[in-house]
Amino acid sequence: MEHAQEQEVDLGQTQMYCVQRPIYNQELLQGQLHRRQRTRQTLGQRIAHSCRCTSKKAKSHLYNFLPILKWLPHYPVRRYLFGDIISGISTGVMQLPQGLAYALLAAVPPVFGLYSSFYPVFLYTFFGTSKHISIGTFAVVSMMVGSVAVREVPDEMLCPDSNTTNTTAILEFDSARDAKRVQVAVALAFLSGLIQLCLGFLRFGFLAIYLTEPLVRGFTTAAAVHVFTSQLKYLLGIKTNRYSGPLSVVYSIVAVLSNITTTNIATMIVGLTCIVLLLIGKEINFRFQKKLPVPIPMEIIVVIIGTGVSAGMNLHESYKVDVVGNIPQGLRAPAVPDIELIPAIFVDAVAIAIVGFSMAVSMAKIFALKHGYTIDGNQELIALGICNSVGSFFQTIAITCSMSRSLVQESTGGKTQIAGALSAVMVLLVIVAIGYLFEPLPQTVLAAIVMVNLKGMLKQFADVMHFWRTSKIELAIWVAAFVASLLLGLDYGLLSAVTFAMITVIYRTQRPKYRILGQIPNTDIYCDVEEYEEVKEHPGIKIFQANTSLYFANSESYTRALIKKTGVDPGALLKARKKAQKRHAKEIKAANEQRKKAVLKLTNDVEAGVKHEIASDDLPVNGKFADSSVHDMSPDEHEHFVEPKSDIHSLILDFTPVNFVDSVGAKALKSIIKEHNKVDIYVCIAGCSGPVMNELTRLNFFDKSVTRELLFHSIHDAVLACQMKDGSAAQAGSDL
Repeated sequence: MEHAQEQEVDLGQTQMYCVQRPIYNQELLQGQLHRRQRTRQTLGQRIAHSCRCTSKKAKSHLYNFLPILKWLPHYPVRRYLFGDIISGISTGVMQLPQGLAYALLAAVPPVFGLYSSFYPVFLYTFFGTSKHISIGTFAVVSMMVGSVAVREVPDEMLCPDSNTTNTTAILEFDSARDAKRVQVAVALAFLSGLIQLCLGFLRFGFLAIYLTEPLVRGFTTAAAVHVFTSQLKYLLGIKTNRYSGPLSVVYSIVAVLSNITTTNIATMIVGLTCIVLLLIGKEINFRFQKKLPVPIPMEIIVVIIGTGVSAGMNLHESYKVDVVGNIPQGLRAPAVPDIELIPAIFVDAVAIAIVGFSMAVSMAKIFALKHGYTIDGNQELIALGICNSVGSFFQTIAITCSMSRSLVQESTGGKTQIAGALSAVMVLLVIVAIGYLFEPLPQTVLAAIVMVNLKGMLKQFADVMHFWRTSKIELAIWVAAFVASLLLGLDYGLLSAVTFAMITVIYRTQRPKYRILGQIPNTDIYCDVEEYEEVKEHPGIKIFQANTSLYFANSESYTRALIKKTGVDPGALLKARKKAQKRHAKEIKAANEQRKKAVLKLTNDVEAGVKHEIASDDLPVNGKFADSSVHDMSPDEHEHFVEPKSDIHSLILDFTPVNFVDSVGAKALKSIIKEHNKVDIYVCIAGCSGPVMNELTRLNFFDKSVTRELLFHSIHDAVLACQMKDGSAAQAGSDL
C-alpha cells in the first residue's frame, strides 16, 4: 500500500502531456504537409560555384590552410607566454633523448632522430590545429619504419665476409648499410606525407573512425612487444641481426637467447641502472604531480649521467660498450628522396600514414574536448602530410604525435603551438652547437629510455579483462589486432585487424536483436515484452522490431526471426489451409456418395411396396445422422469451418532502427506483406524515416496492393489503426 502511494506521489510530481490528433499514416501526413521548394543545381552549376573565387572565400581558405594566421594575431602574451615557455622547455628536454632513442628503432643513426624532432615540429606550428599535442618521433611509427628499412636493406645484403677481422671493412659496411636504410626511411616519410596530403585535400579525415579504440589499443600493445624485443640486444650488448616481417618477434627472441652467453656485463649494468632510475623518476612524477611545478626530466638526466660516465670511464674502449658515435654538427643540405624506392614501400607508407594520423587525431580530440576548442581532422591530415613530405627533404623519418610528450606539454602549462615551436628550437641548438657532446652516450641508455616509455602501452594488457566484462566483440577485435600484429608484423597485422573489424560489423548486422514490443499501459510508449513485467501486448496485434537495417545480407534472417518471434508462418498456414480444404472436399464427396446410395435404396424400397415415409435427415451417413444442411453448405462456408486460423489479425513492423533498405530488402518486405495478407493478417510499418521511405519509393516498392497507407508515423498510430480495422471487420462479420 505504501509502495502504491509512493508511486502515485511520483506520478503526481512528473510532468505530463496530452495530445489529441488524428491517426497519421504517411499518405494522410504527406497530404497535410507542404514540401519546401528546392531548386536543384546541375553538376556544372555546382562545379562553377565551388570554383568561384571571392575575397572572403580566399581568406577563409587561407586561414584554414594556415591556422596560425587565426590565433597568432590574437595571442595573449601576458596570459600564455610564460606557460608556453615552461612547457616548451619541458617538452624539448624530452624530445632530445626520445629523438635519439627512437632513431635506433627506425634503424637509422641517432642524429636523424634529432632532425625529425626539429623540422616537423616547427612546421606543425604553422599548419596544425591542435594546441597541445607534441609532434615528433614515436615508438610505434619508428618501429614500423625500422621494419621496412631492415626488410629492404637487411644486414646480409652488404655484409662482409663473416670471418674478417678488418675493423675498417666492418665500419665501411656499417656506414653503407646505414646510408641505404636512411634512404628507405626518408622515402617512406616522403610517400606517407604525400598520402596524408592527398587524403586531407580529398576530405578523407573520417578514415580514422575505421581504426576503433580496441583495434588501436591491441595494435599498439603488439607494437610495444615488438619494440621491447628489438631493444633487448642493445640492453644486453648482444650482437644479432635485426629481423622484420612475419614472426620477427620470435626470431628476435631466439637470436637473443641463443647469444645470451655473449652478454656484455658492463652494458647490462648501465642499462638496468638507467631503467631503475627512470622508473623511480616516473613514480615520483606520478605521486607528486600536483606538488611539482614541472615533472622531473629524468630522461635527459639519465642521458647526461650516462654520457658523463661513459666519457669518464671510457666505456667504449675499456669495456666494449656500444655508443651513439658520430653526430654531425649542423644541419644537412636538403636532398630529394629516392623516388625509385616508392613501388617497394607503397603499402607500408599507406599503413604508416593512417596509423600516424590516427594517433595524432585521437590525442588531439582528447585535448580539444578537455580545453573547449575544436580541431579539423582534414587539416590535421594536411599538417602531418606537410611535416612528413617537406621534412623528408631534410632527412627526417616519419613522425606523428607522441603520447608521453603531449601529456607533458599539456600538464606543464602549454596553451598554444608556441610550446612546440620552443621545443623545436631547443633541439636545433643541440644539433647546431652541442650535439657532439652526446657521442659517448651508450646505446643501452637509449634502449632503457625506450623500454621505460613502453610502460603505458604494456599496461594495455589489462584491456582484456575490461573488454571481457563489457563487450566480447570488442575483445575479439583487440585480440585479433594484437595477435595479427605480433605474428604477421605491424603492416600486415594492421591490415588484418581492419579487415577483422569490418567483418564484425557485418556479423553484427546479421545477428541483431529481435524483439516483440508491447505497450506500457495508458501511454504511447512501447518496450520489449520479455524485459518488463508491466508491458502488455494488444490482443491480436504483434509488434516486431529488429535493431538493424534491412539489406541483402540479413533479409532472410529477418524473415526467419519474424516467423519465430510472432509464431505465425504464412506459408505453413496456407499449406495447412489447402490440405484442410482438400480433406473436407473429400469428406463432402464421400457424404454425397453415401446419400446417393441411401436415396437409391429408398427408391428401391418404394418400388418394392414399402409404404412408409423416411425423412432424409434420419438416415445414417458415415456412422452419423446426416444433416440436410450438409447438402446445402456452400464451399466457402466449408472453408471457413475447417481452415486453420491465426490468433493474430495485425502485424506491425517497427522501422525506427532501420537506416537503409536495398532492393533485396525491399523485395523481402513486400513478400512479407503479401504472404501475411493471404492469411488475413494486416501488415503495416511504423516509424519509417524519410530517407528510408525515399529509398523504398526509388525501388518501386509501392503499388496498388502495397500503398503508403501502410506506413504510419509511430507505433501507437499503427496500433490504433489496426484496432479500428479489426473492429470494423468484426462489425462487418456480425452484420453478415
